[in-house]
Amino acid sequence: MTTIHIVGGGLAGSEAAWQAAEAGIHAVLHEMRPIRPTEAHVTTRLAELVCSNSFRSDDWENNAVGLLHEEMRRAGSLIMRAADAHKLPAGGALAVDREGFSAAVEAALTGHPRITIMREEIADPPREWDNVIVATGPLTSGALAETLRGLTGEDSLAFFDAIAPIVERDSIDLDVAWFQSRYDKKGPGGGDADYINCPLTEEQYAAFIAALIAGEKTEFHQWEKTTPYFEGCLPIEVMAARGPETLRFGPMKPVGLRNPRTGRQAHAVVQLRQDNALGTLWNMVGFQTKLKHGEQSRIFRTIPALENARFARLGGIHRNTFLNSPRLLDEQLRLKARPQLRFAGQITGVEGYVESAAIGLLAGRFAAGDVRGERVEPPPLTTAFGALLGHITKGAMAETFQPMNVNFGLFPPLATDTRGRDRKKLMAHRAIADLDQWLGRPRAAAE
Repeated sequence: MTTIHIVGGGLAGSEAAWQAAEAGIHAVLHEMRPIRPTEAHVTTRLAELVCSNSFRSDDWENNAVGLLHEEMRRAGSLIMRAADAHKLPAGGALAVDREGFSAAVEAALTGHPRITIMREEIADPPREWDNVIVATGPLTSGALAETLRGLTGEDSLAFFDAIAPIVERDSIDLDVAWFQSRYDKKGPGGGDADYINCPLTEEQYAAFIAALIAGEKTEFHQWEKTTPYFEGCLPIEVMAARGPETLRFGPMKPVGLRNPRTGRQAHAVVQLRQDNALGTLWNMVGFQTKLKHGEQSRIFRTIPALENARFARLGGIHRNTFLNSPRLLDEQLRLKARPQLRFAGQITGVEGYVESAAIGLLAGRFAAGDVRGERVEPPPLTTAFGALLGHITKGAMAETFQPMNVNFGLFPPLATDTRGRDRKKLMAHRAIADLDQWLGRPRAAAE
């Protein structure tokens, strides 16, 4: 019996194992936790969400990540099935109860008759394994990273990812804060008040920015000091240092929100998003940080409505590694120097939960096709799957390759010159039609 070995039990590895097993192939999923813990994980569960609990927009017609959600659902994604089953109120976004989500993914994998889960570290996949998917993500172990450096002939590129704090709901002062989604946008459940909003005056905002910049930060080892940040996940104090108004145009923007007590827009707003099904924990949106823990508690409690905040988790930061995929991988995600190795998830240079899982889905399907002796063609470039895969394997310049979220800029242009939201909607409908054809489904608009 030919077996596919998947190294890494995060979102990408879990999805890859599921896809291979659903295609009738035996999959062995190797996860090093708890044998070897990481600096970011807090449980031993598969598919643990270590940063945000948000899968971002679920609007498939107007947002590229929402389109990727829809494509994954149509392709039988385990990750999306678990996310949908454990979604939380979040306006137009898909946020999940992180514990329920990871428990559901692990239960599905554990209960599958063609999946075996091994708790062990794989530092160098044995040569006799002829079909391997490496999906170790940003927290690849040092030993495996050394193996990959030897195979690729180069140092892995790297950047930092940061983690936002989580606040206990009953410690938030709702005499100051209020519930509202930006622009009162309704979520999948019909709610238009899915965020807690903490307002700041101009004076309070200026004091907060000064405290962020002056606050004591975590010191890193010398080898880490040249590692850049990913622009889509900047620590809040790094943004503050770029200019006093930066945060007001970023995670603290007040537009689309009106304080019901004053009837006016606040100067700045800190938003919190529900983080668990009970509604007892709330995530500080966009507040990734490298401030020391004591400084976080002190500075974040200067935010009106958070003066008595209890933090279930404080922010943190960890190193992320990724391959120069346009140079190293083929369109089937195989390492050119050792084709029996495939890669999936963030290590390929995609950024985001859903993007990582999507590449895992493709890797699992490609690997299963190899075992069956059938080549699975890459999805069309007009789909979110294809656009993302095309970017990391051949669309980007190897000399300037950087991690990328899915976005409509990666898609081929429409035949006609269409702009604005109509352009996105037309591209989304084209994607679904082409995806259905790739999946062998009848061509139709999304249900």
